[in-house]
Amino acid sequence: MDFINNPKTLEVLNAYPKVIQEKLKFLRQLILETASETEGVSKLEETLKWGEPSYVAKHGSTIRINQKKSASNQYAMYFTCSTDLVPTFKVIYRDTFSFEGKRALVFNVSDEVPVTALKHCITMALTYHKIKHLPLLGA
Repeated sequence: MDFINNPKTLEVLNAYPKVIQEKLKFLRQLILETASETEGVSKLEETLKWGEPSYVAKHGSTIRINQKKSASNQYAMYFTCSTDLVPTFKVIYRDTFSFEGKRALVFNVSDEVPVTALKHCITMALTYHKIKHLPLLGA
């Protein structure tokens, strides 16, 4: 997989408080790992959208990561709210994740991240435009 990274993204990540920085870097690593393991994802671009670290693949929907502005002990993975991603995640993983509307999976710094489930969600986002017509996005 071809990864186009943006040095400014790491600058932004390094500016967060240490505990949030570690959590967001973990999410970043999961996104990169998942992209490299996902068939059909040949290129992943890391960029900044609204000043937030963001990731997009050719046939995917943008994934952003950030600290929750309203709670210093929370961070989130954001998805485009006009997609069916988060509503689908709510059906499949209603007891696994905390959600914010149609746009985010929210984590507390003390949470253990459910890696397998989260990688499944990331895969759906990275391939969204190929699977959006399928019931439950092909899950």
